[in-house]
Amino acid sequence: MPIIKAALLGLGTVGAGVYEVIRNQQEQLKELVGAEVQVVAVLIQDTDKEREVEKDVLVTNNIQEILAIPDLDVIFESIVGAEPTNRYLDEAIEYGCHIITANKEMFAKHGEALLEKALENDVQIGFEATVAAGVPVIRTIQQQLQLNKIGRVQALLNGTSNFILTEMRKKQLPFAKVLKTAQSLGFAEADPTNDVEGIDAFYKIMILSQLIYGEQPEWNTVELKGIASVSEDKIYHSDGRYKHIAELEKVGDRIQATVRPIIVDEQHPLYSVEGVDNAVVLETSLAGAIMIQGPGAGSKPTASAMLEDFIHIFQDSKAAVLS
Repeated sequence: MPIIKAALLGLGTVGAGVYEVIRNQQEQLKELVGAEVQVVAVLIQDTDKEREVEKDVLVTNNIQEILAIPDLDVIFESIVGAEPTNRYLDEAIEYGCHIITANKEMFAKHGEALLEKALENDVQIGFEATVAAGVPVIRTIQQQLQLNKIGRVQALLNGTSNFILTEMRKKQLPFAKVLKTAQSLGFAEADPTNDVEGIDAFYKIMILSQLIYGEQPEWNTVELKGIASVSEDKIYHSDGRYKHIAELEKVGDRIQATVRPIIVDEQHPLYSVEGVDNAVVLETSLAGAIMIQGPGAGSKPTASAMLEDFIHIFQDSKAAVLS
């Protein structure tokens, strides 16, 4: 049976989830892509830290050692930050590797250039996991709404902020206490700034803007407010529910985007989306308003999105070979 050689860039929560799914779902993956999937290398920062990977897997902090592997087929990337990740992926594309990424900051900043380079080098990039973890919004837009024009997007794109607002309102608890709970459950990072200040959701809505409209608004024109800007009293006693909503709309030739906490009532489609769930409402020209909802945090949902991208890419490759 053919072998697909894969490398993981990053072995944190997401990378470890990808590795686990590949190991545990090997037989199903063989049926779906017609090949055995082997993780042959992992890029990490700390080489002294013990890693739970097979002994024959190369564990290194040197990207060149990974790119030198003969016939490397695909890279799963889940590093935090735009650089040096962008440089790593740019070089991997030149080597003929397909790319599957969960890195929203890097892709918001460099996705367009990487997609162009991938096209030139006859490889593909999967980026479903950059926006809403296990919620398949990218493929819905790319494949199921090709005839539709999307006029407006409203979305909950950060599971951490949605969890915090939900718990504060339901249990009448202060922000600091709920944040500690979120961190203990693995829903929030040790430094939660990107989540609670809306930066994470901002990168994600920029990715959607690029996908839907082929461009992004000027970043300095986007209204960006975090959930800490809302007083605890307002969250406890509001008639509606505070939701940290990212909005995107094209008005004439101008793209408008915001990320901010707003009050919604029972009539709003995002009113009932609670906890760590993400949800995206797409207002389309033919199908009307479409809402997609699901888990927006955790290793398994994100790994699921990355593996689905992988299957899509290699089923396409398999079909091309057969034809």
